[in-house]
Amino acid sequence: MQKKSLKLFLIQNFLIILLCIYISEELLSLLYRLVILPGLMDLFKMQQITISGNGNILIFMIQLLFYYLVSFLPKGASDYLQGFLTDLFGIGIQFKVTSPLYQGQWASLLTVSFLLLLLFLLGLSLLPYIAGTLWYYKTVTGKVNELLEEEKERQLNYERRRNLLLSDIAHDIKTPITTICGYSKALSEGVAQEEKRMDYLNAIYGKALRIDELITLLFEYVKLDSEGFCLHKEPGDLAELLRETIASHYADFEEKQITLTIDIPDHDLPCEMDSLQIGRAITNLLTNALRYGREKGKVLVRLRDDLLTIADDGKPIDPDFAERIFDPFSREDSSRRTKEGSGLGLSISAKIVEMHGGKLFLDQEFGEGYTKAFRIRLPEY
Repeated sequence: MQKKSLKLFLIQNFLIILLCIYISEELLSLLYRLVILPGLMDLFKMQQITISGNGNILIFMIQLLFYYLVSFLPKGASDYLQGFLTDLFGIGIQFKVTSPLYQGQWASLLTVSFLLLLLFLLGLSLLPYIAGTLWYYKTVTGKVNELLEEEKERQLNYERRRNLLLSDIAHDIKTPITTICGYSKALSEGVAQEEKRMDYLNAIYGKALRIDELITLLFEYVKLDSEGFCLHKEPGDLAELLRETIASHYADFEEKQITLTIDIPDHDLPCEMDSLQIGRAITNLLTNALRYGREKGKVLVRLRDDLLTIADDGKPIDPDFAERIFDPFSREDSSRRTKEGSGLGLSISAKIVEMHGGKLFLDQEFGEGYTKAFRIRLPEY
């Protein structure tokens, strides 16, 4: 996104500079025609200055410069070198500035003055280009520094969120490990009452599943974000994949007494995809609906053409958090307090969908009795 923004900024400012240079040239041209050239003609007429010669103006200027430098030499050497320069430059570039009012050293001064005048007019002609170049350099440098600062700030925020979440995850892992160690020790030493043994075993199993979920999400995120990872796309049926994914979670919805409404077309919906990764993205969204949906509430899973919707009637998401909900390691404050979620599931889903050329977005105005909906738009196949 930043690259596109920078390219657009460079193009816009370059076009603005070209327009400014064009306007400046027109104004200079008008200044030359109405002020400078008429003024010079009047000045030359008053001072009886005559300019003769022909050829390239740059060569004229070089010739005049050499003539001026050798004029400081003794008379004989000066005449010889000036003659040599005349032969060197050729008759086609003879150039003289004369006036009966200026003789001797004053004549040389007149030539130098005319040379300086030419340099001034040349500099005036180049001024729009020089000013435009400097302004463009300053503007681009400022923009690049601004983007670098923004990127640095984003990286710092990313590091802060990551460190905070890793601390939370370490706590989340340590807590069930402590429970597992305590219960397993009680079972191994035979101090647990017989009627409590099954409760201890279920608690150990539940805590182990929680650890497995956290480690799996961390592994998946690192794998997706690693260099060299690529999808294994092949033609598939998105509708069938969605049915299979829902079926594997149906018991979880029944356990929470959540009414699951399924709206999937009977016909095939061809899609070129990595079925494993798309299935994982859908699983994360279903898990999110289970975790944050209202108990005894309702969840909608709908597939229409290239748009997949998973909506629930749970608590709405805070607008400030909604802006960064797909950022890695992002968790709402309430989730952090209750230790729910990992801050990676939605980020992983968004990354998978993006790698398929699609987009995952949050819609909190979906309606139909649902408070929020996560929607996946995949490219048409």
